Amino acid sequence: MSTPASALGRHLLAEFTGCEAAALADLARVTAAMLAAAEASGATIVTHSFHHFSPYGVSGAVIIAESHLAIHTWPEHRFAAVDFFSCGDVDMDRGLAVLKAALGAEAEVRLELERGPLRTLNP
Repeated sequence: MSTPASALGRHLLAEFTGCEAAALADLARVTAAMLAAAEASGATIVTHSFHHFSPYGVSGAVIIAESHLAIHTWPEHRFAAVDFFSCGDVDMDRGLAVLKAALGAEAEVRLELERGPLRTLNP
């Protein structure tokens, strides 16, 4: 979905609940799922970085030419917080659907924001 003409970017905050705990604790699996989500959205991947916390949990981000896709996981709560921001024409819905399936999430709640509203200099 494209960014509205009235904003510089679209920002989706997603909360995945009822996820597979093992998936959320697996650095390689979270990394692969995030890269697959970015690819499925049509975003241009620039780089990525992920970190496994002790005793569990993964945080990381995929930097895309259009902005970023980030995640923080809590395997002990079967919960993942996802942040997808884009100033380009990417299909965030498709990307998040791929990520939701990869993490085995039972439910998802989203908050959508328009970022950086465009304004005229002379009102």
